[in-house]
Amino acid sequence: MKRKIIGGKIVLILSFVSIILLFTGFTVKMISVQEDLKSRYSYKDFESAKKCRSCHPGIYEQWSQAMMSQAYTHHWDEIEYFDLAVPHAAAKPDLKEPVDGCNGCHTPLGFMAGKQFPPPRPSEKSMANESVSCEVCHLTQSAQTDPPFNFSYLIKPGMTKFALRTPAVESPAHKIVTNDFFSTTEFCGNCHNEKNPFGVWVKSTQLEWKEGPYAKENVKCQDCHMPKGGPYLNALMTKPYNDSRLHLFHGAHDPGKVRGTIELRIEPDIREAEPGENIVFSVALFNQKTGHKFPTGSVEDRIAWLLVEATDAKGNKYHLNVDKKGFEGEEYTISGDYLAYQDMSVPLGQPDFKGVQRDGIPAGNRIFRMPYFDPEGRMTIMQWNTAKLGPDYRIGPRETKVEKFTFRLPYNTAPGEMKVTATLNYQLLVKPVADYLKVPEDESEIKLVNQHSTFVQVLP
Repeated sequence: MKRKIIGGKIVLILSFVSIILLFTGFTVKMISVQEDLKSRYSYKDFESAKKCRSCHPGIYEQWSQAMMSQAYTHHWDEIEYFDLAVPHAAAKPDLKEPVDGCNGCHTPLGFMAGKQFPPPRPSEKSMANESVSCEVCHLTQSAQTDPPFNFSYLIKPGMTKFALRTPAVESPAHKIVTNDFFSTTEFCGNCHNEKNPFGVWVKSTQLEWKEGPYAKENVKCQDCHMPKGGPYLNALMTKPYNDSRLHLFHGAHDPGKVRGTIELRIEPDIREAEPGENIVFSVALFNQKTGHKFPTGSVEDRIAWLLVEATDAKGNKYHLNVDKKGFEGEEYTISGDYLAYQDMSVPLGQPDFKGVQRDGIPAGNRIFRMPYFDPEGRMTIMQWNTAKLGPDYRIGPRETKVEKFTFRLPYNTAPGEMKVTATLNYQLLVKPVADYLKVPEDESEIKLVNQHSTFVQVLP
């Protein structure tokens, strides 16, 4: 038996077909001898998405607006890979294979057909820019691991394309074979689950779904991210379908998808109070929309936080701090003035790098996150350098979290009606990191998830 690490995943080359391995937190079953697809093919073995456009123009346009088409070319992904991951691997050669493996999901064609790692930068307009293209999904036959993770897809190029629907007419361009694997969440888990070189599940979106209520109800990833719609013309040579799977793939980067994900309500324990008295505001946050935790995916980057502010009758504003609950690691879920991400010093070549502000938001807000820690116990955004996970204080599917804010009315509070507003905000990337690495502003802009207000009467 030989043991090999490919892209952060442990692969066993065995003389028999399957074996059960116990990893931290999950049982991973190798359902076949794992095929190493790195550099196995050539770019000429694959079609460009633009060729698919000639017969599938609508589907192509939907895909081209989704992050699937930008998984390699997107500005933050380029910066994270070329400015952090690649130089980190150069400084620490044992990270070379896992960092090369990033391409297994961000540019599968670049991973399977490219002969050089890292692949060319997006500005060189190589076929790596196809990102997660039509060929990637419609050549996938199965997952090679159970659960699927770290580009565990089995892909073989050719003129046979796989789909869930049996077409009404034969395609003049290729053969179509139906494959029930396309209806499973394991299809998505090939890339939306990731285990790093330390054996840490740094992405677990499909696993979160599997542990949640929607799995039991057979509501799958595709039902939300590829909703059915019609009548829609999948291909020019066939008829419109009323239940076409739209290739929207809308998720964390879609403000419309994020908006309303969490419902929230705020109420006081008393409606009237004098200056100097305490009012306790309770905020209920209900995840009514996602089949996984919120935030999910690149959790090391994401930040969602609850801001509560009061405005008195004269327009004076007051910021309310969240009440502590006392659980272990809670300090990472309340914003404050802390430095973090010092492990970026290695890829940045700055030995004296002190880090940047951890949260980038006003102190005292509740943060819904799961912190990642490097081997030295420092908070990190580099998932390949994550040795340990902190408290998981995200909001699970159909979970309700209740946060309390005890507010002592200042003695100079204006009498009259006071408005108190709870706002849940979301950022794809914490702003201090984005600013330091010169990531375009849209990656750190504040996205409104939801908001609700209540009123109390301040007595003279």
